[in-house]
Amino acid sequence: MPHIPLEAHLPGITGLLEYRQDSAQPIRELTQLLLRGESTLTEGERELIATLVSHRNECRFCMTAHTAAANILLGESETCELVKQDFETAPVSDKMKALLNVAALVQRSGRDVTPEAIDRAKSAGATDREIHDTVLIAALFCLYNKYVDGLASVTPTDPAFYTYLGERITTHGYNRLKQGYDHLKANA
Repeated sequence: MPHIPLEAHLPGITGLLEYRQDSAQPIRELTQLLLRGESTLTEGERELIATLVSHRNECRFCMTAHTAAANILLGESETCELVKQDFETAPVSDKMKALLNVAALVQRSGRDVTPEAIDRAKSAGATDREIHDTVLIAALFCLYNKYVDGLASVTPTDPAFYTYLGERITTHGYNRLKQGYDHLKANA
């Protein structure tokens, strides 16, 4: 049960963003820029960062939503599960392993990011911008995870909900739908 009154048909962060559309707008814009904007990291790689951080923060809503989006973007579901289990042995590039390591350190504490972790990422081919964006995505998802869980937002248990949400995220990105979300009331 959410700590504040939220629209029943809008679980997770969507209900929170609708509750305060004025504060939601810059949040949505930053997320859209980082996860869907121009980058040398693929959208799937950026979703893997979001998934790993949400998994480590034990935010079931965000972890499941971004797993679904990553799976769609990667075209398969094995990689995401292996990244959550142990990104060091997952079937991703050495550069991605180093960036996921940076993200995991940020998730624990920004001060845990060491020069050695950054050197590892650079040695694996990561650019300064990729390192910057990894840190910012990881920090942003720490905020989202605490936002969703701190207000006890509804977390659906039906896997079909997350399949639909993953499709919505990959199709529409992180911007508010032009028509809003009233059409989802029928599905609630």
